[in-house]
Amino acid sequence: QTQMLPKKVETFAGQRVVAVAAGGQHSLALTADGAVWSWGAGADGRLGHGDDQTQMLPKKVETFAGQRLVAVSAGHYYSLALTADGAFTGALDSMASF
Repeated sequence: QTQMLPKKVETFAGQRVVAVAAGGQHSLALTADGAVWSWGAGADGRLGHGDDQTQMLPKKVETFAGQRLVAVSAGHYYSLALTADGAFTGALDSMASF
């Protein structure tokens, strides 16, 4: 469903979003507690949920449970996350995913 005007994302009510990243057809959000949320087109596993499902609303990426993330990046076919200890997950390949 196309959203023509800005709309508050209710999923984040009561949370502080500290960073966002937008890919070609998906988005990522990083919350103050170090969690990553993703939504949009799930092709090639780019949302990090272990499947290719499209998510219409932000869904927490459980792959990172127990890790504190400090940055996220998204491109047309990829998603990247940086952990507090300096480790990257993902890749800069045109078909990369979490």
